[in-house]
Amino acid sequence: MAAYIVFMRDRMKDPAEFERYMAAVPGTLEGHPVRPLAIYGKLEQLEGPPIEGAVIAEFESYEAALAWYRSPAYQKAVQHRFKAGDYRVFVLQGL
Repeated sequence: MAAYIVFMRDRMKDPAEFERYMAAVPGTLEGHPVRPLAIYGKLEQLEGPPIEGAVIAEFESYEAALAWYRSPAYQKAVQHRFKAGDYRVFVLQGL
């Protein structure tokens, strides 16, 4: 059953760190099949606290999504995102 990791950026703090993060992410995906569904596209906030942008990525399963997120390669890359901005991130199992 598919699962989705959703990244919601609340506030950008350091664009240079964000660029480092974005450059590092593709290398973290080796061996982790993923289908990007949305990457910082047009956004209209309908409810809740405002966000600056969002990413939605589809993985084969909940376990596969967590395996990528927890992988050593991604954990190294994510340090740049932590410096780049304030985010909310969650994994959601699909139907």
